[in-house]
Amino acid sequence: MTTTVANIVVCPRCGKKNRVPAAGPGSPKCGNCGAPLPWVTDAGDDDFTEIADRADIPVLVDLWAPWCGPCRMVSPALERIAADFAGRVKLVKVNVDEAGRVAQRFEAQSIPTLLVLDRGRVVSRQVGAAAEARLREWLEQGLREAGRTAGAA
Repeated sequence: MTTTVANIVVCPRCGKKNRVPAAGPGSPKCGNCGAPLPWVTDAGDDDFTEIADRADIPVLVDLWAPWCGPCRMVSPALERIAADFAGRVKLVKVNVDEAGRVAQRFEAQSIPTLLVLDRGRVVSRQVGAAAEARLREWLEQGLREAGRTAGAA
């Protein structure tokens, strides 16, 4: 299945609008200045493999639900982190109420559940809300782990 949904992202460097697809090779860059763009998208049961598992860069997965207060508190921090890690990570948000197979695959017993995936393999897991600084530290560790596994593959 090919995902055709794209988000419009404003380049943090030059301010130009860019169409960023949900899936694709590499990582998005501004068509005007070439700066890395934040890559934030939604995925569900039918397109998770294409959007997350097949990504060329590590993926930060946010398993959340709209009724979950801690999920709503963590979401803005994750989007800021995704912007700061543009070109290094892709943020994929999964509403577990609508994507039961994805939630089951990752055994999400509590939400938010955050994962760092490297080519579809979990390299790090964070269950529950945490302060933004702690999430950044956790993501950095996950990216280091993803780098180690990429070198071993």
